Amino acid sequence: MSAAVPPAMDPAAAGEMAREAAAWCALHGLVVGDRADPRSATVPGVGLVHAPFSLLPAHLPESFWRQACELAPIFNELVDRVSMDGNFLQDALSKTREVDDFTSRLLEIHRKMMEINKEENIRLGLHRSDYMLDSETSSLLQIELNTISASFPGLGSLVSDLHRTLIKQHGTLLGLEHKRVPANAANTQFAEALAQAWAEFNIDSAVIMMIVQPEERNMYDQYWLSTHLQDSHGITTIRKTLSQVEAEGQVLPDGTLLVGGQKIAVVYYRAGYTPNDYPSEAEWSARLMMEQSSAVKCPSISYHLVGTKKIQQELAKPSVLERFLESKEEIDKVRKCFAGLWSLGDEEIIKTAVEKPELFVLKPQREGGGNNIYGLDLRETLVRLQKEGGDALAAYILMQRIFPKASLAYLVRGGVCHEGLAISELGIYGAYLRYKDKVVINEQCGYLMRTKVSSSDEGGVAAGFAVLDSLYLTGKADGIEARDVPGTFLSPKLILYIVLEFVIRVAGALVK
Repeated sequence: MSAAVPPAMDPAAAGEMAREAAAWCALHGLVVGDRADPRSATVPGVGLVHAPFSLLPAHLPESFWRQACELAPIFNELVDRVSMDGNFLQDALSKTREVDDFTSRLLEIHRKMMEINKEENIRLGLHRSDYMLDSETSSLLQIELNTISASFPGLGSLVSDLHRTLIKQHGTLLGLEHKRVPANAANTQFAEALAQAWAEFNIDSAVIMMIVQPEERNMYDQYWLSTHLQDSHGITTIRKTLSQVEAEGQVLPDGTLLVGGQKIAVVYYRAGYTPNDYPSEAEWSARLMMEQSSAVKCPSISYHLVGTKKIQQELAKPSVLERFLESKEEIDKVRKCFAGLWSLGDEEIIKTAVEKPELFVLKPQREGGGNNIYGLDLRETLVRLQKEGGDALAAYILMQRIFPKASLAYLVRGGVCHEGLAISELGIYGAYLRYKDKVVINEQCGYLMRTKVSSSDEGGVAAGFAVLDSLYLTGKADGIEARDVPGTFLSPKLILYIVLEFVIRVAGALVK
């Protein structure tokens, strides 16, 4: 996966193309709130700027694209099955809850639902599985699986349209074919899944409630969904913060959730994934209230927990996938995309990470950009946590660091086009809807491409680390283009990783 741009691209031509693209963004709603305007996060239509974007799409061999798309329905089903095993979730996260208050509060709500045997007859998941193409193994490896507030289905779809438009206009200069940018209907497919869940709830007067943050500069990505719901299905979407739900909401004896006097069919979370969303007990009370209701939750508390980093690491252990999936072919496909994942209960893996921190990423149980720990900071954190003793290490997992190839790209932010080396991350959206024993929807539904300068460790667009991008499919199997800039990572890293993985797996087999 490479954010490649033809080397013959003249800077002046790139600048002119960037201006055309910025105008297209304004005309087509590819916009976010401007950080320079305080009201842009609370008042729609005020302080708009184009969303940060890559001028041309990232290149990806079609074989890896097909692999990622085939994984989406498998991960959808896996999330649902793991969510139904409450004891597995509680046990796997038991040590984490002791040192991480946020995870502990989520688990407490989950435990309360288990105690009353709360059934979710309608289960809706809107997921996104993120991948990078590792240059050292030529493998597509999963970074994480997002089960709550999978962002950018609206704006991400528009970037694909933008790139096809630019390639159509400048195809001769660029030497690119617009048909190689795959269609991206993430916005409409997410909205259709929400509409189908609303229909299964079967109360025409009910509305969909989107849980949002008090200040949200990415509100237009969200409005694309609610606009489609209204225009195509006549379904009303209301926007509420967690504190507003606590103040205006109630659950009737029959389980009906009322907020502001309106019946809620579907609760769709675009907030609630970070401790910052729960500044007081009011927000936690709202989360519990909604979980206790009969409304469809997207996600339910159990779906939310399946997306934690610790569960990702647990699923990568030997024989765990077999607990939830029957098909050997599907198990092999999932396991093939797993990067190395370890808990921090093993002193040997900690020792290796301290000695070679550049080979690992230290991940806390957090969503959103800016949380992961790399390099010397990783080493210092592990040494400090070891000295402190106790169970503090249980708040983290350790992951193999993925090394994608860097390529020349033009990244546009705030109307300014920046040229530099960049790497890309592919997110595949999935929608899953089950009514009792019937699977109503299980499909891959669009994608999100994010590109960042190669010197940046984090990759969140909303957090300011990356730009939105799309895909350009190539036929080259190894993902290495002639115009790619060679990576600076030495082969001994790969050798060390292979040896380390072999030793750990042998040790695990001996323990079994």
